[in-house]
Amino acid sequence: MTAHTPQPCIDPECRGQHDPDERLALAVSICEARGARLTKSRRLILELLWKSGRPTGAYELVKSLQHTGIESVGPPTVYRALEFLMKQGLVSKIESRNAYIPCTHPERNHICLFFLCGSCGNSVEFEDQRLERLIAENAAQLKFKAARRVVEVEGICERCLTASGA
Repeated sequence: MTAHTPQPCIDPECRGQHDPDERLALAVSICEARGARLTKSRRLILELLWKSGRPTGAYELVKSLQHTGIESVGPPTVYRALEFLMKQGLVSKIESRNAYIPCTHPERNHICLFFLCGSCGNSVEFEDQRLERLIAENAAQLKFKAARRVVEVEGICERCLTASGA
């Protein structure tokens, strides 16, 4: 039996791996397949999250939207759009930071496992089938139907550890 290595889905080097048009086409396709509509404001919020490259709060998104020429978009509009994007599996909420980040593989229903740097704010998303199985087994034992599965691990990333000399 070979050792299983979790696979990173987002890291600073591969965030721009997919062309923005490809990401947008995938998001539109996912929404259409589900009978959902990716409106202009929802699309803009998703694009702002892609550009940010880190977990971003709703109020930060409100400020960013003001620079796009959108007329007075307030927090309720942004929160509704984020709720829609989460429901469609396009965005995950980082609960510990009350912030949002686009899902790397929105076409797949998988557990979001995030490693969060408490120093620089960077996040890395991993997919690990072992964790998927373990949570499914535990939920089955409890006769529990999981609606949302996000695991957050906070610590210090390698870059920040190196910079601090630790």
